[in-house]
Amino acid sequence: MVDEALSAGAVARRLGVAVTTLRTWHQRYGLGPSQHTPGHHRRYTPADLARLEIMRRLTAEGISPAEAARWARQAPDLAPTPDPGPPRLATGTRIDGPGPGTGTGAGGTRTDGTGRDGGGATIPVGRAGPAARGLARAAMRLDAVSIATTIARSLAADGVIATWDRLLRPVLVGIGERHAATSRLIEVEHLFSRCVSEAFAMVTRSGTTTGPARILLSCADEEQHSLPLEALAAALTEAGTAYRMLGARVPPAALVEAVDRTGPAGVVIWSHTRATADPHQLTTLLAVPRRPLLVLAAGPGWRADTLPAGVVRPVDLAEAVSLAVAVRDALEQSA
Repeated sequence: MVDEALSAGAVARRLGVAVTTLRTWHQRYGLGPSQHTPGHHRRYTPADLARLEIMRRLTAEGISPAEAARWARQAPDLAPTPDPGPPRLATGTRIDGPGPGTGTGAGGTRTDGTGRDGGGATIPVGRAGPAARGLARAAMRLDAVSIATTIARSLAADGVIATWDRLLRPVLVGIGERHAATSRLIEVEHLFSRCVSEAFAMVTRSGTTTGPARILLSCADEEQHSLPLEALAAALTEAGTAYRMLGARVPPAALVEAVDRTGPAGVVIWSHTRATADPHQLTTLLAVPRRPLLVLAAGPGWRADTLPAGVVRPVDLAEAVSLAVAVRDALEQSA
Protein backbone atom coordinates (compact mmCIF):
# COMPACT_ATOMS: atom_id res chain seq x y z
CA MET A 1 0.00 0.00 0.00
CA VAL A 2 1.32 3.39 -0.94
CA ASP A 3 1.05 6.37 1.35
CA GLU A 4 0.08 9.06 -1.17
CA ALA A 5 -3.51 10.02 -1.82
CA LEU A 6 -4.86 8.96 -5.19
CA SER A 7 -7.16 10.36 -7.84
CA ALA A 8 -10.36 8.59 -8.87
CA GLY A 9 -8.69 7.43 -12.09
CA ALA A 10 -5.73 5.95 -10.22
CA VAL A 11 -8.03 4.13 -7.78
CA ALA A 12 -10.15 2.80 -10.64
CA ARG A 13 -7.04 1.37 -12.31
CA ARG A 14 -5.83 -0.23 -9.09
CA LEU A 15 -9.19 -1.87 -8.41
CA GLY A 16 -9.94 -2.71 -12.02
CA VAL A 17 -13.31 -0.94 -12.02
CA ALA A 18 -14.78 1.95 -13.96
CA VAL A 19 -14.59 5.51 -12.59
CA THR A 20 -18.38 5.64 -12.88
CA THR A 21 -18.55 2.72 -10.44
CA LEU A 22 -16.49 4.69 -7.92
CA ARG A 23 -18.85 7.64 -8.30
CA THR A 24 -21.84 5.37 -7.70
CA TRP A 25 -20.27 3.90 -4.57
CA HIS A 26 -19.52 7.41 -3.35
CA GLN A 27 -22.99 8.82 -4.02
CA ARG A 28 -25.02 5.84 -2.85
CA TYR A 29 -22.93 4.33 -0.07
CA GLY A 30 -20.57 7.06 1.14
CA LEU A 31 -17.40 5.26 0.07
CA GLY A 32 -15.74 8.30 -1.42
CA PRO A 33 -12.44 10.16 -1.13
CA SER A 34 -11.83 11.62 2.31
CA GLN A 35 -8.74 13.80 1.79
CA HIS A 36 -9.58 17.39 0.88
CA THR A 37 -7.16 20.19 0.06
CA PRO A 38 -8.74 23.60 -0.57
CA GLY A 39 -8.78 24.41 -4.26
CA HIS A 40 -8.21 20.81 -5.31
CA HIS A 41 -10.30 17.73 -6.02
CA ARG A 42 -10.77 15.29 -3.16
CA ARG A 43 -8.30 12.40 -3.13
CA TYR A 44 -8.52 8.79 -1.95
CA THR A 45 -6.39 7.89 1.05
CA PRO A 46 -4.94 4.40 1.68
CA ALA A 47 -7.82 3.76 4.11
CA ASP A 48 -10.32 4.80 1.43
CA LEU A 49 -8.68 2.44 -1.05
CA ALA A 50 -8.77 -0.42 1.45
CA ARG A 51 -12.49 0.06 2.03
CA LEU A 52 -13.11 0.11 -1.70
CA GLU A 53 -11.14 -3.12 -2.14
CA ILE A 54 -13.42 -4.75 0.44
CA MET A 55 -16.43 -3.36 -1.43
CA ARG A 56 -15.16 -4.69 -4.75
CA ARG A 57 -14.33 -8.13 -3.35
CA LEU A 58 -17.66 -8.61 -1.59
CA THR A 59 -19.77 -7.46 -4.53
CA ALA A 60 -17.80 -9.80 -6.77
CA GLU A 61 -18.78 -12.61 -4.40
CA GLY A 62 -22.49 -11.87 -4.84
CA ILE A 63 -23.07 -9.73 -1.73
CA SER A 64 -25.49 -6.88 -2.46
CA PRO A 65 -23.78 -3.49 -2.85
CA ALA A 66 -25.60 -2.05 0.16
CA GLU A 67 -24.54 -4.93 2.41
CA ALA A 68 -20.99 -4.91 1.02
CA ALA A 69 -20.74 -1.18 1.72
CA ARG A 70 -21.88 -1.70 5.30
CA TRP A 71 -19.12 -4.25 5.84
CA ALA A 72 -16.56 -2.04 4.11
CA ARG A 73 -17.39 0.92 6.35
CA GLN A 74 -17.24 -1.18 9.51
CA ALA A 75 -14.15 -3.24 8.64
CA PRO A 76 -11.69 -3.02 11.56
CA ASP A 77 -8.67 -3.92 9.40
CA LEU A 78 -8.21 -1.37 6.64
CA ALA A 79 -5.11 -2.95 5.15
CA PRO A 80 -6.11 -4.96 2.06
CA THR A 81 -4.46 -8.35 1.91
CA PRO A 82 -3.95 -10.67 -1.06
CA ASP A 83 -6.71 -13.21 -1.53
CA PRO A 84 -5.10 -16.68 -1.77
CA GLY A 85 -8.10 -18.05 -3.61
CA PRO A 86 -10.39 -20.29 -1.54
CA PRO A 87 -11.40 -23.79 -2.65
CA ARG A 88 -14.08 -24.19 -5.28
CA LEU A 89 -16.44 -26.78 -6.63
CA ALA A 90 -16.85 -27.55 -10.30
CA THR A 91 -18.91 -24.38 -10.79
CA GLY A 92 -15.96 -22.30 -9.67
CA THR A 93 -18.19 -20.71 -7.03
CA ARG A 94 -15.99 -18.91 -4.54
CA ILE A 95 -15.99 -20.13 -0.97
CA ASP A 96 -14.79 -17.54 1.50
CA GLY A 97 -16.14 -19.19 4.64
CA PRO A 98 -19.21 -17.86 6.47
CA GLY A 99 -18.62 -14.20 5.70
CA PRO A 100 -21.40 -11.64 5.91
CA GLY A 101 -24.93 -12.90 5.87
CA THR A 102 -24.57 -16.39 7.34
CA GLY A 103 -25.96 -17.57 10.66
CA THR A 104 -29.67 -17.57 11.30
CA GLY A 105 -32.25 -17.03 8.58
CA ALA A 106 -35.85 -15.94 8.71
CA GLY A 107 -37.94 -17.68 11.32
CA GLY A 108 -34.86 -18.85 13.21
CA THR A 109 -33.86 -21.36 10.52
CA ARG A 110 -30.16 -22.09 10.63
CA THR A 111 -28.34 -21.02 7.48
CA ASP A 112 -24.84 -22.11 8.45
CA GLY A 113 -25.21 -25.66 7.19
CA THR A 114 -25.85 -27.28 10.57
CA GLY A 115 -29.60 -27.71 10.26
CA ARG A 116 -31.65 -30.43 8.57
CA ASP A 117 -34.38 -30.02 6.01
CA GLY A 118 -35.84 -32.77 3.84
CA GLY A 119 -32.98 -34.13 1.77
CA GLY A 120 -30.24 -33.80 4.38
CA ALA A 121 -28.06 -31.05 5.83
CA THR A 122 -29.26 -27.68 4.61
CA ILE A 123 -27.38 -25.48 2.18
CA PRO A 124 -26.55 -22.05 3.67
CA VAL A 125 -27.86 -19.14 1.62
CA GLY A 126 -26.98 -16.24 3.89
CA ARG A 127 -29.46 -13.36 3.79
CA ALA A 128 -31.10 -14.56 0.58
CA GLY A 129 -34.87 -14.75 0.66
CA PRO A 130 -37.33 -17.64 0.90
CA ALA A 131 -37.06 -18.43 -2.82
CA ALA A 132 -33.35 -19.16 -2.45
CA ARG A 133 -33.96 -21.27 0.64
CA GLY A 134 -36.61 -23.26 -1.20
CA LEU A 135 -34.29 -23.69 -4.16
CA ALA A 136 -31.53 -24.91 -1.85
CA ARG A 137 -33.88 -27.50 -0.37
CA ALA A 138 -34.84 -28.68 -3.86
CA ALA A 139 -31.14 -28.99 -4.71
CA MET A 140 -30.54 -31.16 -1.64
CA ARG A 141 -33.41 -33.42 -2.74
CA LEU A 142 -31.93 -33.57 -6.27
CA ASP A 143 -35.34 -32.39 -7.44
CA ALA A 144 -34.51 -31.21 -10.95
CA VAL A 145 -38.13 -30.41 -11.82
CA SER A 146 -38.58 -28.06 -8.86
CA ILE A 147 -35.20 -26.45 -9.50
CA ALA A 148 -36.02 -25.80 -13.16
CA THR A 149 -39.48 -24.46 -12.33
CA THR A 150 -38.18 -22.06 -9.67
CA ILE A 151 -35.44 -20.71 -11.92
CA ALA A 152 -37.81 -20.29 -14.87
CA ARG A 153 -40.30 -18.36 -12.76
CA SER A 154 -37.59 -16.06 -11.43
CA LEU A 155 -36.18 -15.41 -14.91
CA ALA A 156 -39.64 -14.54 -16.21
CA ALA A 157 -40.45 -12.25 -13.28
CA ASP A 158 -37.11 -10.64 -12.45
CA GLY A 159 -34.75 -11.18 -15.37
CA VAL A 160 -31.32 -12.75 -15.62
CA ILE A 161 -29.26 -10.36 -13.48
CA ALA A 162 -31.59 -10.37 -10.47
CA THR A 163 -32.05 -14.14 -10.73
CA TRP A 164 -28.30 -14.68 -10.78
CA ASP A 165 -27.52 -12.27 -7.94
CA ARG A 166 -30.43 -12.97 -5.58
CA LEU A 167 -31.36 -16.58 -6.28
CA LEU A 168 -28.66 -18.63 -7.98
CA ARG A 169 -25.40 -17.27 -6.57
CA PRO A 170 -26.46 -17.68 -2.92
CA VAL A 171 -27.28 -21.34 -3.55
CA LEU A 172 -24.08 -21.96 -5.53
CA VAL A 173 -22.00 -20.34 -2.80
CA GLY A 174 -23.86 -22.33 -0.16
CA ILE A 175 -23.20 -25.61 -1.97
CA GLY A 176 -19.54 -24.64 -2.10
CA GLU A 177 -19.45 -23.91 1.61
CA ARG A 178 -21.01 -27.26 2.44
CA HIS A 179 -18.57 -29.05 0.16
CA ALA A 180 -15.62 -27.27 1.75
CA ALA A 181 -16.81 -28.33 5.21
CA THR A 182 -17.80 -31.93 4.39
CA SER A 183 -16.21 -32.87 1.03
CA ARG A 184 -19.71 -33.86 -0.05
CA LEU A 185 -22.47 -32.53 -2.36
CA ILE A 186 -20.66 -33.10 -5.65
CA GLU A 187 -23.82 -34.73 -7.00
CA VAL A 188 -25.88 -31.75 -5.80
CA GLU A 189 -23.55 -29.28 -7.48
CA HIS A 190 -23.54 -31.19 -10.76
CA LEU A 191 -27.31 -31.49 -10.98
CA PHE A 192 -27.92 -27.91 -9.87
CA SER A 193 -25.36 -26.51 -12.32
CA ARG A 194 -26.91 -28.48 -15.15
CA CYS A 195 -30.33 -27.04 -14.34
CA VAL A 196 -28.92 -23.50 -14.25
CA SER A 197 -27.11 -24.01 -17.54
CA GLU A 198 -30.27 -25.31 -19.22
CA ALA A 199 -32.28 -22.36 -17.92
CA PHE A 200 -29.80 -19.86 -19.35
CA ALA A 201 -29.75 -21.76 -22.63
CA MET A 202 -33.52 -21.33 -22.84
CA VAL A 203 -33.09 -17.57 -22.46
CA THR A 204 -30.48 -17.37 -25.21
CA ARG A 205 -32.50 -19.57 -27.57
CA SER A 206 -35.74 -17.64 -27.11
CA GLY A 207 -34.27 -14.14 -26.94
CA THR A 208 -34.02 -11.64 -29.76
CA THR A 209 -30.86 -9.73 -30.65
CA THR A 210 -30.21 -7.30 -33.46
CA GLY A 211 -27.11 -6.49 -35.48
CA PRO A 212 -23.80 -8.35 -35.63
CA ALA A 213 -22.23 -10.07 -32.66
CA ARG A 214 -20.18 -7.27 -31.12
CA ILE A 215 -19.15 -9.09 -27.93
CA LEU A 216 -16.89 -12.15 -27.65
CA LEU A 217 -17.13 -14.30 -24.50
CA SER A 218 -14.31 -16.62 -23.52
CA CYS A 219 -12.97 -18.47 -20.51
CA ALA A 220 -9.30 -18.04 -19.73
CA ASP A 221 -6.76 -20.64 -20.75
CA GLU A 222 -7.40 -23.88 -18.80
CA GLU A 223 -10.47 -22.35 -17.09
CA GLN A 224 -13.19 -25.00 -17.16
CA HIS A 225 -15.94 -23.22 -15.22
CA SER A 226 -18.15 -21.46 -17.73
CA LEU A 227 -21.43 -21.12 -15.80
CA PRO A 228 -20.99 -17.42 -14.90
CA LEU A 229 -20.12 -16.76 -18.55
CA GLU A 230 -23.39 -18.46 -19.51
CA ALA A 231 -25.17 -16.08 -17.13
CA LEU A 232 -23.53 -13.15 -18.92
CA ALA A 233 -24.56 -14.56 -22.30
CA ALA A 234 -28.18 -14.83 -21.14
CA ALA A 235 -28.10 -11.29 -19.71
CA LEU A 236 -26.69 -9.93 -22.97
CA THR A 237 -29.44 -11.69 -24.90
CA GLU A 238 -31.99 -10.14 -22.57
CA ALA A 239 -30.43 -6.75 -23.34
CA GLY A 240 -30.72 -7.40 -27.08
CA THR A 241 -26.95 -7.64 -27.53
CA ALA A 242 -25.58 -10.28 -29.89
CA TYR A 243 -22.45 -12.18 -28.81
CA ARG A 244 -20.21 -15.11 -29.64
CA MET A 245 -19.41 -17.68 -26.95
CA LEU A 246 -16.14 -19.61 -27.14
CA GLY A 247 -16.67 -21.38 -23.82
CA ALA A 248 -14.17 -23.10 -21.55
CA ARG A 249 -10.40 -23.51 -21.83
CA VAL A 250 -9.55 -21.13 -24.66
CA PRO A 251 -5.78 -20.84 -25.29
CA PRO A 252 -4.49 -17.30 -25.93
CA ALA A 253 -3.56 -18.13 -29.52
CA ALA A 254 -7.10 -19.36 -30.25
CA LEU A 255 -8.62 -16.25 -28.65
CA VAL A 256 -6.39 -13.97 -30.73
CA GLU A 257 -7.37 -15.89 -33.87
CA ALA A 258 -11.06 -15.45 -33.01
CA VAL A 259 -10.57 -11.71 -32.46
CA ASP A 260 -8.69 -11.31 -35.75
CA ARG A 261 -11.41 -13.14 -37.65
CA THR A 262 -14.46 -11.48 -36.10
CA GLY A 263 -13.30 -8.02 -34.97
CA PRO A 264 -15.44 -7.76 -31.82
CA ALA A 265 -15.98 -4.42 -30.09
CA GLY A 266 -15.64 -6.06 -26.68
CA VAL A 267 -14.02 -9.20 -25.29
CA VAL A 268 -14.78 -10.77 -21.91
CA ILE A 269 -12.28 -13.25 -20.45
CA TRP A 270 -13.51 -15.16 -17.43
CA SER A 271 -11.29 -16.64 -14.71
CA HIS A 272 -12.42 -18.17 -11.43
CA THR A 273 -9.04 -19.05 -9.99
CA ARG A 274 -5.63 -17.44 -9.69
CA ALA A 275 -4.21 -20.48 -11.45
CA THR A 276 -5.97 -19.57 -14.70
CA ALA A 277 -5.69 -15.78 -14.43
CA ASP A 278 -2.44 -15.27 -16.33
CA PRO A 279 -2.17 -11.56 -17.27
CA HIS A 280 -0.16 -12.58 -20.36
CA GLN A 281 -3.47 -13.58 -21.95
CA LEU A 282 -4.66 -10.00 -21.63
CA THR A 283 -1.39 -8.49 -22.84
CA THR A 284 -1.48 -10.73 -25.90
CA LEU A 285 -5.05 -9.69 -26.65
CA LEU A 286 -4.24 -5.98 -26.35
CA ALA A 287 -1.43 -6.37 -28.89
CA VAL A 288 -3.58 -7.69 -31.75
CA PRO A 289 -3.93 -5.46 -34.84
CA ARG A 290 -7.73 -5.31 -34.48
CA ARG A 291 -7.68 -4.53 -30.79
CA PRO A 292 -11.15 -4.52 -29.18
CA LEU A 293 -12.46 -1.25 -27.78
CA LEU A 294 -13.29 -2.97 -24.49
CA VAL A 295 -11.47 -5.80 -22.72
CA LEU A 296 -13.07 -7.09 -19.51
CA ALA A 297 -11.20 -9.33 -17.08
CA ALA A 298 -14.20 -10.89 -15.35
CA GLY A 299 -14.24 -13.23 -12.37
CA PRO A 300 -12.52 -13.45 -8.98
CA GLY A 301 -9.37 -15.04 -10.40
CA TRP A 302 -7.99 -11.76 -11.72
CA ARG A 303 -5.98 -9.49 -9.43
CA ALA A 304 -6.38 -5.78 -10.03
CA ASP A 305 -2.68 -5.06 -9.52
CA THR A 306 -1.69 -7.47 -12.31
CA LEU A 307 -4.04 -6.18 -15.01
CA PRO A 308 -2.42 -4.31 -17.89
CA ALA A 309 -3.53 -0.78 -18.64
CA GLY A 310 -6.68 -0.69 -20.73
CA VAL A 311 -8.32 -3.71 -19.09
CA VAL A 312 -11.40 -3.25 -16.87
CA ARG A 313 -12.50 -5.68 -14.18
CA PRO A 314 -16.29 -5.45 -13.71
CA VAL A 315 -17.50 -5.80 -10.15
CA ASP A 316 -20.57 -7.82 -11.00
CA LEU A 317 -22.76 -9.16 -13.77
CA ALA A 318 -24.75 -5.94 -14.05
CA GLU A 319 -21.67 -3.84 -14.70
CA ALA A 320 -20.33 -6.32 -17.27
CA VAL A 321 -23.61 -6.11 -19.17
CA SER A 322 -23.73 -2.33 -18.89
CA LEU A 323 -20.20 -1.92 -20.27
CA ALA A 324 -20.81 -4.37 -23.11
CA VAL A 325 -24.03 -2.64 -24.14
CA ALA A 326 -22.34 0.78 -23.95
CA VAL A 327 -19.51 -0.23 -26.27
CA ARG A 328 -22.00 -1.81 -28.67
CA ASP A 329 -24.06 1.38 -28.74
CA ALA A 330 -20.98 3.56 -29.21
CA LEU A 331 -19.84 1.49 -32.18
CA GLU A 332 -23.28 1.56 -33.81
CA GLN A 333 -23.60 5.32 -33.39
CA SER A 334 -20.22 5.91 -35.00
CA ALA A 335 -21.02 3.67 -37.96
